[in-house]
Amino acid sequence: MSPVLLYLSFLLFALGVLVVLTKRDAIVVLLGIELILSAAILNAIHFNQQFPDRMDGQLFALFIIVIAVCEAVVGMSIIIRVYRYYHTAVPDQINELNER
Repeated sequence: MSPVLLYLSFLLFALGVLVVLTKRDAIVVLLGIELILSAAILNAIHFNQQFPDRMDGQLFALFIIVIAVCEAVVGMSIIIRVYRYYHTAVPDQINELNER
């Protein structure tokens, strides 16, 4: 087993966490979450290579992909709705107490 995929997975996860913690735009935060989910998929596939006769890792990867798609659709629809109402996509600038 080559640990290169584990290092790549760690790099993707760390980059995703860094993006989520540092960026302020909601769309970029969603992209960071997608990087974290991609790291989880890469781990599931890598650890599935240890037991090639079982399909657990591939099923987990497929499940994570479905969750990522649902997260992207719901997240983008919320961002579009918030942008239409508040005219900004930066979560820190949204304040419910301000009147339009």
